Amino acid sequence: MTFYDRGEELDALSSAFESPGSDVFVVYGRRRAGKTELLKEFCTDRPHIYFLAAQEAEHRQRAKFIDQVAAFFDDRTPRIDGWDEAFDYLGEKLQSEAVVVVIDEFPYLVAENDSVPSYVQGFVDEQLQETDSMLVLCGSSVSTMESEVLGHESPLYGRRTGQLDVQPFSFQQAREVIDYEMADAIRSYAITGGTPMYLTLFDYGRSLADNIRSQVLSPSAVLYNEPEFLLRTEFRNPARYLSILEAVALGHTTPNEISGATGIDAGPLSKYLQTLRQLRLIDREVPVTASAKKSKRSRYRVADEFLRFWFRYVEPNRSSIEEAPDIVYDGTIAPDLPMHVATAFEDVCQEAVWEGIRRGEFEPYSEVGRWWYGEDEIDIVGLAPSDDRILFAECKWTSDPVGTALVEDLQAKAGNVRWGPDERKERFALFSKSGFVEGLEDHLDEHWSLWNLAKMDNLLTPS
Repeated sequence: MTFYDRGEELDALSSAFESPGSDVFVVYGRRRAGKTELLKEFCTDRPHIYFLAAQEAEHRQRAKFIDQVAAFFDDRTPRIDGWDEAFDYLGEKLQSEAVVVVIDEFPYLVAENDSVPSYVQGFVDEQLQETDSMLVLCGSSVSTMESEVLGHESPLYGRRTGQLDVQPFSFQQAREVIDYEMADAIRSYAITGGTPMYLTLFDYGRSLADNIRSQVLSPSAVLYNEPEFLLRTEFRNPARYLSILEAVALGHTTPNEISGATGIDAGPLSKYLQTLRQLRLIDREVPVTASAKKSKRSRYRVADEFLRFWFRYVEPNRSSIEEAPDIVYDGTIAPDLPMHVATAFEDVCQEAVWEGIRRGEFEPYSEVGRWWYGEDEIDIVGLAPSDDRILFAECKWTSDPVGTALVEDLQAKAGNVRWGPDERKERFALFSKSGFVEGLEDHLDEHWSLWNLAKMDNLLTPS
């Protein structure tokens, strides 16, 4: 598979390895984010031992680890009875050569023996620090990596010299992979999201509809059962988590709405929601003007575009897809797809605001997010407290050009946003898939900016 982007991550790993002395690097992030491909790319042309842990008995894990260490050093495999001896053996061998040692899916080792972090601590303190080698601990279980490797209570706390929280690609990063024109690129991103594996499964020489049919709606396709597979790797019984994700994807975004849709009482539901947040499968949002800790106006959203698409269109229609996938696409997905894409378009527009800030197209804002209160909602609000400046923006994924009605509506809603002093500086922006009615820009002052897809493409497409 072609390796895309991750230049900053590769530079961080390379700088650590090439600097004098030893290093302990922690790499973590949700499944399918591209951690393994990143580490394999980093290890290319460097002496390395790459060990991928598996969900199997401890003695089998340890035996395979020792086999790989011995094979790298062209040594006979020694008899090893514990992880302390295994790391002692590795430490002895590293005295003669600078090597990158990668332990991928480290949480699987911890699951079988919760003393493994202590053994790694001993190895780091007593042997690794005397070398120029580098230990990389990698894992997809974010909660385990944060508690057992990065947490204050972990034996490894304070030992790391660097860490990478590997995120899915933003739209701007994914644009390198998505070889469609801008409108279809946004539509495609609304389905695959920024997960590298999903992005590369699509054939951009074919239409988006063909890719959906062949890569998502075909029972033999990888993506057809992908969310179930991901949840079963995390939970023995994922049924309730599946029902929560489906409810949120279908528009039940408050705790009360989710409870009503799933039949799960408020007490247990809060724990399920917290777990899904730890796994980065859902996000909790509050209005950008509110305190994340204190606000009671929270909403939940599925954190990944592909999961939103799957729970919205695939999971509720599994029986029909098995019998007639084309009818499901033509009759259910295609007519409703603009509604699904509209949410992703808001996220792309928010990316455009941040990139515009970096390039000087927008004035600086320290916070950018959604705002709502009662029946009023604004897609994007930017806050600049030090300058008493606020940005209001709307994003329209519609087939008609935007006109004065949206301008007046946004101005009216802006007056309901309680933030800053009365004399605050207000700025406005409109993003539109279908552009703007003729003459609209001439009627607006310098505090407004208008963004069609071509202008957004110039801002977000890598040169």
